[in-house]
Amino acid sequence: VETIAKGHGVTAAQLALAWLLGRSANIVPIPGTRRITRLDENVAALKIILTSAERKQLDEVMPSGVVAGTRYPEGALRALGR
Repeated sequence: VETIAKGHGVTAAQLALAWLLGRSANIVPIPGTRRITRLDENVAALKIILTSAERKQLDEVMPSGVVAGTRYPEGALRALGR
């Protein structure tokens, strides 16, 4: 992901948004942000055009239906009693 992002001169987060936006008209990512600069970065993801080879490579490293990790960090899980 980082390699492809660097090739486009963007962040990994921007690349992930571009990848999601290009997958389907039914997917609408809603990234959260607290800073205008991050909002500008998110909007700039709309301008990223991925090649079919890049999309295929990203599909392989981020397969549909596979989830990794927990929703909350360990400390937050303890606070929730889990």
